[in-house]
Amino acid sequence: AAPSSRFAKVRHAVPMLSLDNCFSDDDVGDFVARVMRFLNLPEPPAFTAEPKIDGLSCSLRYEHGVLVTAATRGDGAEGEDVTANVRTIGEVPHKLAGKDWPDICEVRGEIYLGHADFAAINAEQERLGEKLFANPRNAAAGSLRQLDASITARRPLRFFAYAWGEMSRMPAASQWDMVQAFARYGFRVNPRMALCQSLAEMLAVYRSIEAERASLGYDIDGVVYKVNELGLQGRLGFVSRAPRWATAHKFPAEKATTELLGIEIQVGRTGAHTP
Repeated sequence: AAPSSRFAKVRHAVPMLSLDNCFSDDDVGDFVARVMRFLNLPEPPAFTAEPKIDGLSCSLRYEHGVLVTAATRGDGAEGEDVTANVRTIGEVPHKLAGKDWPDICEVRGEIYLGHADFAAINAEQERLGEKLFANPRNAAAGSLRQLDASITARRPLRFFAYAWGEMSRMPAASQWDMVQAFARYGFRVNPRMALCQSLAEMLAVYRSIEAERASLGYDIDGVVYKVNELGLQGRLGFVSRAPRWATAHKFPAEKATTELLGIEIQVGRTGAHTP
């Protein structure tokens, strides 16, 4: 989406791209085969697999270890400056821990709300006679994009780090080690991230995370696979708005049964009947 005019705009030094999607095991197999074919490899490379958090993407820019800018994805090239609001999120460090971080360090990840916190926010909205949020993702987005940062501060937003933008120096040579570096810098990273050596292992992680989906305490809508070695990621590059080296294996839509109790017919001034 285009950035809101209510916030200052931030142009991303490195675009925030989307992911291609897989909806079946065969799709994942095709993805792995394409990677092998492009790289001319006889065996699949290592992949990371991690839960795909259903939240709001955010890019955090640190200069000499200090948070200077936080921006939403926006349209991928330009986002909204939400620095004041992001500073109120407890899981976003104002200063990076340790000493091995690069001078320019853009850490990217997902801002989200846990299920229990979402229920508490809606209970408070109901008490105040305000409109209820439809789901945790909408609540997280609405909480982050407040013009008054004190409102954001009252919302228990959380953050998982899993990607990066501009880096003056790469602190690691693999996806796995980059995420471990983020943990050393003081970020929360997802403990269910796994390193896979084969298609079978990738699908096994997908099944395991899918089975835990209801008990995680936050919304996910799939599993993201990424080629682990950054050198191979560089060789694979991008197509249009998505990387060749990553894909999202989406979960089937959750299903439920509803019972239709009745239909009311309203009669308009022209005699039209509208259900």
